[in-house]
Amino acid sequence: MSATPAATASAARSAEPADSADPCCAAPLPVLGRDVTVPLVTGGEVTYAALDYAASAPALQRVWDDVAAYAPYYGSVHRGAGYLSQLSTDLFENARRTVAEFLGCRDGDQVVFTRSTTDSLNLLAAALPADCEVFVFETEHHASLLPWRDARVTYLDAPRTHDEAVHTLERALADRDPSPSSPLRSSGGGPYGPALVCVTGASNVTGELWPVRELAAVAHAHGARIVLDAAQLAPHHPVDIAELDVDWVAFSGHKLYAPFGSGVLAGRADWLQAAEPYLAGGGASRKVARRADGGVDVEWHDTAARHEAGSPNVIGAYSIASACKALQEAGFDALVERERHLIATVTAGLADVPQVRVLSLFGDDAPRVGVISFVVDGWNSSHFAAALSAEYGIGVRDGLFCAHPLVRTLLGGAPDEPGECGAPEAAPGERSLNAIRVSFGAGTPDEHVERFVRAVRELVADGARWNYRTEDGRCVPDTGAADSAVAGAADAAAA
Repeated sequence: MSATPAATASAARSAEPADSADPCCAAPLPVLGRDVTVPLVTGGEVTYAALDYAASAPALQRVWDDVAAYAPYYGSVHRGAGYLSQLSTDLFENARRTVAEFLGCRDGDQVVFTRSTTDSLNLLAAALPADCEVFVFETEHHASLLPWRDARVTYLDAPRTHDEAVHTLERALADRDPSPSSPLRSSGGGPYGPALVCVTGASNVTGELWPVRELAAVAHAHGARIVLDAAQLAPHHPVDIAELDVDWVAFSGHKLYAPFGSGVLAGRADWLQAAEPYLAGGGASRKVARRADGGVDVEWHDTAARHEAGSPNVIGAYSIASACKALQEAGFDALVERERHLIATVTAGLADVPQVRVLSLFGDDAPRVGVISFVVDGWNSSHFAAALSAEYGIGVRDGLFCAHPLVRTLLGGAPDEPGECGAPEAAPGERSLNAIRVSFGAGTPDEHVERFVRAVRELVADGARWNYRTEDGRCVPDTGAADSAVAGAADAAAA
């Protein structure tokens, strides 16, 4: 019998040189793209500094090697009797077990593979019982702010401390459920029906950690359930469903150092089993039969397959499982400690520049993951981000980060420079607002954050060295300036 994909990948990894031999990757977990060079508008090339992990983290080399080792064994999942189909099915289901272990799932919990965090939360929204009321802070990413439109939604104001977050939820749930002895509490409801609280584990804007365990306790005390958006938390800190006492967890593979196209919804099975399948089709159905009246009777699965209709993304599931294993083997204690070092480097560097204001809900000393957003006096954020990329080879994010209410609250209505390069269009009566976000993680070498801090200081002190213009709403280097520079150099050479 041929070697298994896992054995092939393991052999490949053992043949690789140690990370310490690679000067480009002074990081605990090597990632793809760590040696990619990009051109600078001022001339020459530089190793690309990927500091946009909060949007999509680069894939771990380990994950890519595992996927490449499996690729020759690729086969249909749950569909065939052949060897490759059976092997792929085992790989897919083993990935489910690996994710369940990574999340500390309880007996009876289900792990459903989805496309992303957004897909996971929309799946849960589609599975809500009738008359379910949802409570969500305005500080959420749109993936957890918007899926509940068909439910009764209570939006909670942005808190400024952990205690305020807990008390805000407490008051909202108490107003809904004034009876502490509701007989429906044990079934996830109250006198007004079932309720769900949705909260992030770590903000995708500020990186600040939320008091998830305390919020879960409040939710359960009032007969509500709680879903944790762990998209920004899971890549940086351990997430244990049982320890946090949450009912569901959602996250994306592409933020957990796995390639695009896969996600997870894990947690309690009862609402998922009672709901109509998220997608109707093969795989979700256990039995289909024609009726005498010409219709069709369907018996749906009551396992995770109920919401995984169609041919599953086996490579996506396997890549998530590979990333989970890599993070567990590296050890979160060591990863968290090193990330604190990177956070301290960035925050101290930004604090030294008076023109920079770091955005925060809970204060400068609040614990956070490697996600930091800020604005710079005298700069439109799109212009600043464009200069970081074009002149220093640093990739960051600018805008409102799919968390528009939160960023607008944090910015307090302060306007950017009107009409400056890249200034986003504002709605009537609303000022143009955006910010800059730098984010990093287990694959980030020290040099990347040190270069970022140096670049911020230089841009604020000396300004951009290039001209920029707005193109399709984005600030980009002015190619006319490049043409002029080339013409000037040619004239000088001719003279």
